[in-house]
Amino acid sequence: MNIALSTQLDNTDFDTAVADTKAALSEQGFGVLTEIDMQATLKAKLGEDMERYLILGACNPTLAHRAVGVMPQIGLLLPCNVVVRADISTPGSTSIIVEAMNPQIMVEVTGEPELAAVANEATAKLRAAIGALGGRTTESK
Repeated sequence: MNIALSTQLDNTDFDTAVADTKAALSEQGFGVLTEIDMQATLKAKLGEDMERYLILGACNPTLAHRAVGVMPQIGLLLPCNVVVRADISTPGSTSIIVEAMNPQIMVEVTGEPELAAVANEATAKLRAAIGALGGRTTESK
């Protein structure tokens, strides 16, 4: 099972990719509650340089409520993080990768069949948001 639903965006800049990702998530009922700038944090805390890397803490309240109703501990695994990062796998690349956790992991890790309906709906919504960005689908393991 892939751990992420991913797309690769070419011919865009990082800030545009972030704005487009937030808009696509919003269209699917996700709000962005937090933003973690990994590049700035690692530079400030460790003095380390890295590519642009932003973690968006996205949440769909309706789906989160349903999942927590099935299993209160599921908050530990909710597919809330969406990563927008510069692609450094190809030197000189200007591509941006957008990834969201595959919600099916909730079902696989917990073995709780009642989470399947929530995971299926979350997967469809995240795929729609990522698909709306118009990038190339990528496989993440």
